[in-house]
Amino acid sequence: MRLFYPFFVVALIFYLDHVASTAVAADPVKEGQWISLLNGKDLTGWKPKIRYHELGDNFANTFRVEDGLLKIRYDGYKQYDETFGHLFYDKEFSHYILRVEYRFVGEQCPGGPQWAIRNSGMMLHGEAPETMAKDQSFPVSIEVQILGGDGKSDRSTMNLCTPGTNVVMNGKLFVPHCTNSTSKTYHGEQWVETETEVRGNTVMRHKIAGKVVLEYNDPQLDDREEHSRELAQKNGGLKLDHGTISLQSESHPIDFRKVEILILDPKKT
Repeated sequence: MRLFYPFFVVALIFYLDHVASTAVAADPVKEGQWISLLNGKDLTGWKPKIRYHELGDNFANTFRVEDGLLKIRYDGYKQYDETFGHLFYDKEFSHYILRVEYRFVGEQCPGGPQWAIRNSGMMLHGEAPETMAKDQSFPVSIEVQILGGDGKSDRSTMNLCTPGTNVVMNGKLFVPHCTNSTSKTYHGEQWVETETEVRGNTVMRHKIAGKVVLEYNDPQLDDREEHSRELAQKNGGLKLDHGTISLQSESHPIDFRKVEILILDPKKT
């Protein structure tokens, strides 16, 4: 028995370590505590989906982690050419607060559209990246649009855009693609900390410095669009009460210093 004892101990240690690591990986987000979705080292837990490229292809190293920051960069692009990209977290969520701290930096990638200068976003209640077409520009989702000022004009951030979706606002179905929040303008390369409160299919609130700058409810798929109808058939209806979280690459360099989530009890409001 003495000959097999060391092997047994090593095997047992390996097994216990595997069980512990598997348990953490299987349930990394706990209710009632802030959890970072970024590890500050690499893109573990995230999947890139960039237009015209296969899921998982991080074309030109668009998404990268450097100096503890998640950075979106275009130094490997000759021209942007509407190569819209999204970085998806590998789990779906329903009731939560998402806290994101970002800053726009540098200059827009050559060939980027004029409207995308200092423009990015967080896509919530989104479709799975596996359901996106190779040439699809944006996931069907509720977009929390983040914008930077140009140093001159007013330009709100934490706005709403609705690729393939609609919401209800002031008691009525709201179908315009984008609507502005009441936030102030953030010029330059300053850090901006935001929170988005998501409560399933009921209320969604965009906040800056604890102040609500936009609120709406009843996120839903837009039955005027073919792909949204396909998703509705799979999901059993238009209602959106959960989905993916993704971050945009939309032609302007941006840094994310914080992407944290707080899981909420769906029974509480």
